[in-house]
Amino acid sequence: MRVSTAAKVLALLTLITLGLLAAIPATAIDLVAFTGITGPLTSALTQLAALAPGVKALVGFIGFVVALISLTALRNFSPVLFYIGMAIFGAVGLIIGGSIMGATI
Repeated sequence: MRVSTAAKVLALLTLITLGLLAAIPATAIDLVAFTGITGPLTSALTQLAALAPGVKALVGFIGFVVALISLTALRNFSPVLFYIGMAIFGAVGLIIGGSIMGATI
């Protein structure tokens, strides 16, 4: 069975539309005013905000390394899942962590 080019384009546009619809309702936490955050996380974020930028970068990097090392547990599932998880975390995790910390890497 051969799939036409028009059907492929329609499937791609449908997939893009569904992806955008899934991503639009996502909301971010306000890490400046700490609105919507309660409990011990508020005091932890307040203390983190008081640190110097270099210390923030070190804390973020050490947290990233600890999380990356903990991903080695994925190798118990399957080799493919392990490498996919490592690639995604390595490519995205450090950038997002640096952005949250306000550090320039």
